[in-house]
Amino acid sequence: MIVDCPQCSKKVLWDSKNPYRPFCSERCKQIDLGAWAEESYVIASTSPEPDELGDEDTSI
Repeated sequence: MIVDCPQCSKKVLWDSKNPYRPFCSERCKQIDLGAWAEESYVIASTSPEPDELGDEDTSI
């Protein structure tokens, strides 16, 4: 299967012989890792508001 590198969009063969998959190279893999470290990417989530938590006793 051929996929696009998530960083540079170069066509990459999805193969166990490619140690950087889904990336085309170590460089693209490191750029992506750096973006995560700098918090350029976020996973959206919603946190419940304190009043939505209810009256549950959370002490242990």
